[in-house]
Amino acid sequence: MSEIRLYVTTTEVQAGEILDLLSDVFGEEDFAIATTEIDEKKDIWEASVYMMREEELQVRARVEEALKVSFPEAKVEREVIPEVDWVAKSLEGLTPVRAGRFLVHGSHDRDKVRSGDIAIEIDAGQAFGTGHHGTTAGCLETIDRVLRSRRVRNALDLGTGSGVLAIAVRKLRNIPVLATDIDPIATRVAAENVRRNGIASGIATETAPGFHSTALCAHGPFDLIIANILARPLIKMAPQLVTHLAPGGSVILSGILAAQRWKVLAAYNGAHLRHVRTIWRNGWVTIHLDRP
Repeated sequence: MSEIRLYVTTTEVQAGEILDLLSDVFGEEDFAIATTEIDEKKDIWEASVYMMREEELQVRARVEEALKVSFPEAKVEREVIPEVDWVAKSLEGLTPVRAGRFLVHGSHDRDKVRSGDIAIEIDAGQAFGTGHHGTTAGCLETIDRVLRSRRVRNALDLGTGSGVLAIAVRKLRNIPVLATDIDPIATRVAAENVRRNGIASGIATETAPGFHSTALCAHGPFDLIIANILARPLIKMAPQLVTHLAPGGSVILSGILAAQRWKVLAAYNGAHLRHVRTIWRNGWVTIHLDRP
């Protein structure tokens, strides 16, 4: 069954604003929403929403209705996404990624691991997070930095996707890690990746929407919370997130376009967290904050 992409071509700033708008329109419905840089020098970006063919008419109507007030000049275009074996396709030319002391690699690149590498094996699949996206790489680099300098006794990976960030924490520190995701497929994939990396006893995986989970209460409060999702839900969950963070704890936030960083920082400064550092990668930022 064909998948359809509806998209608007615009600037980086407007792409971020449209992403926020579409996130409000579709809420927690099962539609993927994303922004993509097309031409850095010319500042050309696309804001997209993905759906199945039979959903296209009603989704297009909602998108156009939402855009006409704030973005009346926006033109909604259409692309049919061909059916592809994405696992096989994504492995073609997928090279290992270095971030901090970590090397994230697929099973086809085990021979690339060098002495001193903290190797994480993740094959491209149904869940997000192979290390190649700027948000994942930024989180890995920040995890390395935080665990070098902070006392961390437990950690939460919220929106774990492939589990790569939870695995990274556990590989650096022998501490309990809780990895949660709203998507049961992601939770299953994360559990498989945890086992593949030989650390199943140290990471608990659970399907849970946001902070609505008995496991969070049982495992928390946390010295380290990592949330690599999107700016809009990060902003909304700021008050809840802080209640699960131990005094003196650290937060790593990503999935944030550079143009959205001030809104995210404002939300977490308002929740009495202190900004430590921001890492920039390919138009995306990773933000490290502390609780005093």
